Amino acid sequence: MDEVGRGCLFGPVVAAAVILPPNHGIRGLNDSKLLDAQERERLDVRIRACAIAWAIGRGEVNEIDQINILQASRLAMRRAVEALTTRPQLLLVDAVTVETAIPQKALIKGDARSHSIAAASIVAKVFRDDLMQTWDAEFPEYGLGRNKGYGTPEHKAALERWGPTALHRRTFAPVRQMELFTLGAGA
Repeated sequence: MDEVGRGCLFGPVVAAAVILPPNHGIRGLNDSKLLDAQERERLDVRIRACAIAWAIGRGEVNEIDQINILQASRLAMRRAVEALTTRPQLLLVDAVTVETAIPQKALIKGDARSHSIAAASIVAKVFRDDLMQTWDAEFPEYGLGRNKGYGTPEHKAALERWGPTALHRRTFAPVRQMELFTLGAGA
């Protein structure tokens, strides 16, 4: 399992769980952050076709703001595992543990050490990037198709000009500061 989008200002955190067969033959599996978008998309298709099982879980914006990003990430990972059609014998997780009865091992830099974690990283990243493309059409002023919801200068400038949407993480400092600034300006 792995998750993506923890550091974003916008949208859910997304996790994927992937069970690969022992001799999967998928070349190029690596941490999704080290692959370009075209390579991630190519690998995503191969992973989904080859996997014994795969599933997505999400931690929504309201959950992130209520329980914090780490707990929402763990919740998304648990949801991904629970959505698998095949129960895994052991969970390999990138760095954190998840609340489940399934035995697990947290691996530091797991997406570089395990093909299954790398595959989960890719599947989660492609899924989340697709969400950002969809929301970019709804909220074009924030540049979500380009910045994927991260706090780039462009995104922060849009927050300053337009304020946060319902899908911005209000407990994240740049969003909270814009909200406080907007409230102060209206007082």
